[in-house]
Amino acid sequence: MSECIFCKIVNGDIPTNKVYEDDKTVAFYDLNPQSPTHILIIPKEHIPSANYIDENNSDLISHIFVAIKNIAKEKGLDKQGYRIVNNCGEFGGQTVEHIHFHLLGGRQLQWPPG
Repeated sequence: MSECIFCKIVNGDIPTNKVYEDDKTVAFYDLNPQSPTHILIIPKEHIPSANYIDENNSDLISHIFVAIKNIAKEKGLDKQGYRIVNNCGEFGGQTVEHIHFHLLGGRQLQWPPG
């Protein structure tokens, strides 16, 4: 996916402020934070959206959630709580067609979100 900005981050073509990386995922601070802590977690494998999760890649998604839990603990968000957001499709607010999860915390988050 030569045009995908997140694939370019994974490949090292675009520098980013990484907070976590392993063989399957990369996490970095969002450039437009919506809370005091706002981290994006992406798989290194290109998956366009949640609509493309299937039995062949669902283990990668569960791996991401374990990474999110570890990042939240490292950032001190685990005690008071945090939010995990995934946007799917245009009406869902997805702006980059590479599945990603937002880890938001550091303040009281409201509901409904938007």
